[in-house]
Amino acid sequence: MTGTRIDLHTHSSVSDGTDAPAEVIGYAHAAGVNVLALTDHDTVAGIAEAAGALPPGLTLVPGMELSCAYRGASVHLAAYLFDAEAPELAGELRRIRDDRVERAREMVRRLREAGLEVTWDRVREIAFGGADGAGDGAREAGVVIGRPHIARAIVEAGGAADVQDAFDRWIGSGGPGYVARYALDPVRAVEAVRAAGGVCALAHPARAEGMLTGAVPEDLVERMARAGLGAVEADHPDHDEAEAGHWRGVARDLGLAVTGSSDDHGELTGHRIGARTTAPEEFERLTAPATGARPITSG
Repeated sequence: MTGTRIDLHTHSSVSDGTDAPAEVIGYAHAAGVNVLALTDHDTVAGIAEAAGALPPGLTLVPGMELSCAYRGASVHLAAYLFDAEAPELAGELRRIRDDRVERAREMVRRLREAGLEVTWDRVREIAFGGADGAGDGAREAGVVIGRPHIARAIVEAGGAADVQDAFDRWIGSGGPGYVARYALDPVRAVEAVRAAGGVCALAHPARAEGMLTGAVPEDLVERMARAGLGAVEADHPDHDEAEAGHWRGVARDLGLAVTGSSDDHGELTGHRIGARTTAPEEFERLTAPATGARPITSG
């Protein structure tokens, strides 16, 4: 895999990115990425469309970013090559997605109580990509409605200057429109992914939302490693070099692979696919135990 550029963390409009899955593939190809993981939040609904858009020479790794929580903080797990129909994992994903809908409805209600002209219909339109609210029926069933969709509706309603301002002012942790959601315990999440034949990496460990230190506790990472965690995403655009170096060391000490990823969300992050990459030998080390699914190539 010499010369291969591997990006293992990207998002499409199926969750909280701005580009359709096929468009994500186009951006990856333009960026010279050879191996791309599509990791929408708690869903694989965009994988089929992405696979159908693959050009020669680009490999798609089916994945998702799994919602986890620990002591009130959000911890994210990038999962790959699992069987999405495995009973335990599939059941948890349905519960997470259903709760996200109820959470989003409650957030809209609270925002309206605060005087913002944000409507549930408009949030759905933004999430599903249809101006009439109907969206793409084939994809709608698996689309995850998240805070970025609500943030965009807040901006449209004049309640914030941009998406980040909407988070800071309204829907970030502790904000007047914030509502907590259901999420898996991280150790249990690792176990569920492994039981489904998949492998996983701890995503952006220096940026665990809701923790005073901003980082995932290392004793939790140790327990995740014992449960089957395969890698740590040390090289991330939101990590400075000191943080990246620290988490490379943590991965090395625990015998885990080190991944690097862009965590691209389209326009929201400046179309940065390929901004961070994973070394081919680390990718092979991470994915070797996977039995739930296979990477996808064109044709």
